[in-house]
Amino acid sequence: MTEARDRLAAAQAELLRALLADGPIPSGFDEKRIVAERRALLAKRRGVVAMLGPEVAGDLGDRFRPLFDEYAVAHPRAAGSRMREDAAAFAQWARDRGELTPLQPQRKHWWRRTR
Repeated sequence: MTEARDRLAAAQAELLRALLADGPIPSGFDEKRIVAERRALLAKRRGVVAMLGPEVAGDLGDRFRPLFDEYAVAHPRAAGSRMREDAAAFAQWARDRGELTPLQPQRKHWWRRTR
């Protein structure tokens, strides 16, 4: 039974690599369907990142889509990671490449309660 589970786990991992990390399409799967699902999952991830970081998407403008797609293929989401972490990692990746201006340190605003 363990051998069958190991084979199933390996097949599932291969399918996930094909869908999420632009890996080779496993034998026995319809290439057109895998490609369509790959595009749909990438578009969903891109849309969520744009929703969580509208300033990043806005600053990148027309470059957002190709840059995010390049990032996503090279950086598949880790198991258990949150989308906010993914959006922040993409923004940092874009900054590191010089596509976005570096973040400026935030000034602390002090206030005093008046009576």
